[in-house]
Amino acid sequence: MNRLHLHLLSDSTGETLEAVAKAAIALFDDVEPIKHFWPMVRSEGHLSRIMGDIGKNPGLVLFTLANTDLRAKLEEMCAVAGLPVIAPLDAVTDQLSSMLGQQKLTRPGRQHVLDEAYFARVDAIQFTIAHDDGIGWEDWEEADIVLAGVSRTSKTPTSIYLANRGYKTANIPLVVESPPPDLLFRLEKPMVVGLVTSADRLVQIRRNRLLSLNQAPDTDYVDQEKVAAELAFARRMFADNGWPVIDMTRRSIEEAAAAIINIYNERRGIV
Repeated sequence: MNRLHLHLLSDSTGETLEAVAKAAIALFDDVEPIKHFWPMVRSEGHLSRIMGDIGKNPGLVLFTLANTDLRAKLEEMCAVAGLPVIAPLDAVTDQLSSMLGQQKLTRPGRQHVLDEAYFARVDAIQFTIAHDDGIGWEDWEEADIVLAGVSRTSKTPTSIYLANRGYKTANIPLVVESPPPDLLFRLEKPMVVGLVTSADRLVQIRRNRLLSLNQAPDTDYVDQEKVAAELAFARRMFADNGWPVIDMTRRSIEEAAAAIINIYNERRGIV
């Protein structure tokens, strides 16, 4: 395993750099990235203090700095220290500047302006947290998306991810012995999506969950036949109601959410 220090230095929150670093590291095997976050860097004094700490753990420096003087100072200090330094957005913004005939703006954190979309996202997150695991089902008609699936099919993390993208998302666990509220089958506004996974994978996840809770891992909850029956019950429900189904067996939360958003947009004619 190769250990690599990554220094993510930004004049804003650093979220963009973290996403870039995560995507890049995923392209390599056997890499253990050690990420050092340096957000809200907006003065030479702050930058100088950070460089002292970076020097103790030399590695790759990624940065997004709008201030040209601060950028130049960082590049100069990294050159003196013999550290590789990259501004990963430069190629994109330079090309856009050329195509649009505009100079890029130099206001830090401009992508985090508190606009209408920001408040819609906050509203979606609040709704989603309040409607997790079948809670508040009376308000499901207000949702954009409702996720349904048996226990441990990643309903909650997928819901939270969708909420961060601005979609009000509720979720409901399907239990063979306890039918869901009848409202689930009468929803008009929300898109209901079924989540499934393979029986083997689900048994493994549930067994690990029980072990983490110090509970006996030999109940019906992890019985192969019972789990297969649960999944068959859920699949029949999805098919009977014509709901789209997402198989989580080999999908990450991000991939599942992207697939759901694509279906949602197609159904509403959004290109």
